[in-house]
Amino acid sequence: MKAVAFTEFGGPEVLRVLELPEPHAGPGQVRVRVKAAGVQPYDAAVRAGWEPPGLVLGWPRVPGNEFAGVVDEGGGDIAAGTEVLGFTAVQAAAEYIVVPATDVTPKPPEMPWEVAGGFTAGTQTASIALEALQVKAGETLLVHGAAGSVGTAAVQLARLKGARVIGTASEANQDYLRGLGATPVVYGEGLRERVEAAAPQGVDVVLDGAGGAALDLSLELVTDRRRILTLVDHGRAAELGVLVSKSGRSAARLAELAALYAKGDLRFHVRRTYPYTEAAAAHREIETGHGRGKIVLTFP
Repeated sequence: MKAVAFTEFGGPEVLRVLELPEPHAGPGQVRVRVKAAGVQPYDAAVRAGWEPPGLVLGWPRVPGNEFAGVVDEGGGDIAAGTEVLGFTAVQAAAEYIVVPATDVTPKPPEMPWEVAGGFTAGTQTASIALEALQVKAGETLLVHGAAGSVGTAAVQLARLKGARVIGTASEANQDYLRGLGATPVVYGEGLRERVEAAAPQGVDVVLDGAGGAALDLSLELVTDRRRILTLVDHGRAAELGVLVSKSGRSAARLAELAALYAKGDLRFHVRRTYPYTEAAAAHREIETGHGRGKIVLTFP
């Protein structure tokens, strides 16, 4: 099979399309013919040398931890021919991937392939974070970096819970956030004053997708540090006493989120698709840290 892979750590230029042995499903597993795979900072970190805890990785290494495609070797309750979306740690940026049957869920027919390929990570991360923060109806949630894939999902999921949401983003993304149901504020100098003007009764809970100064401001706005979760500033989280996102991805959670998309209750924005042969360009774009929504690789 063809796969996006690398044989040394480095920048996006180390990514190549390589011919690798075709995997096959064992007991309790499914093999998926990949149609689309999301690209995210996690993948760039793996490419640069980070190793996910608990994994022993050989060479060449294939990034990608979310995918969608068609099962062609069935296992468990998933029959061959089923269109699915799913999650993994690595290996998704390839023509075929083998995963436990418990790590995929059927793709709603209303969901395009490019959406399905990039849907898993951002939506599940947002869902897990809001669960950890115990966001409730009537509360005010501040989301830093609200126009990204996690922020986009978090805004909508919090609104579905009955929370009010303030989202920080660039000037270019203010109307986008309004469309999601958030009160947008522009990040940068004077952010505290803008947030306080938007939330005169105060902020109850914060989901931080920016880190640094945004996390510092969050500590000033919310006294209970168990109501602050950072997605990016993990190195400071323990000393500050704030939460970080825990594992909790599951096919059941993913199925619920996909059902919300199918009903029109959860929008998902794909910023750009790249053919898998242009994976290096996709990684370059993801590493700029700018832009709304998701970047997705497509496979024929």
